[in-house]
Amino acid sequence: MTDQPRRRLVLASQSPARLGLLRQAGLDPEVIVSGVDEDAVTAPTPAELALALAEAKASVVAAKPEVKGALVIGCDSVLELDGQALGKPADSEEATARWKSMRGRAGTLQTGHCVYDTVSGRYASATASTVVRFGDPTDEEIAAYVASGEPLHVAGAFTLDGRSAPFIDGIDGDHGNVIGISLPLVRRLLADLGIGITELWARPEA
Repeated sequence: MTDQPRRRLVLASQSPARLGLLRQAGLDPEVIVSGVDEDAVTAPTPAELALALAEAKASVVAAKPEVKGALVIGCDSVLELDGQALGKPADSEEATARWKSMRGRAGTLQTGHCVYDTVSGRYASATASTVVRFGDPTDEEIAAYVASGEPLHVAGAFTLDGRSAPFIDGIDGDHGNVIGISLPLVRRLLADLGIGITELWARPEA
């Protein structure tokens, strides 16, 4: 089995956090951004929206001739609060208002995952959900965080592995899912396609 060529892995996302988590787990994906118009994708619920976006990104990249033979992973995250799907804030004003509405409350980070096998044409997909309990940052702390620019680039205007970490009291569920990708779910989706995640581990350097 060690002589079998390792399957090529492609991440259909420009998120450095997702790429970092996959690399920490022993994987070495290439990155090819889908270019999907996220505003054109709709769904009845935040969880279904996250899934639809992930499937759209994975299928678009899987259809590219240059990824023939590869496994493609597509992901997308939204924060569910009061039944609404919140993605990246449009500007600083929206990020500030978002944080003032979230503090002291809990929301659910929904991340859609889709693994597409370009050899078989099959795919497996699911959404992972993690409850996030927000702290109670002051107006001054919120202003400083928004001024850093970080919340403008992440779903829900926060991240566990950045400057907003001190403002998150805790989570219930998979922390990786909040950062951008649930590795246990990726493993299960690969298994649904008949692929073991250890088969995709990068070879250790001699």
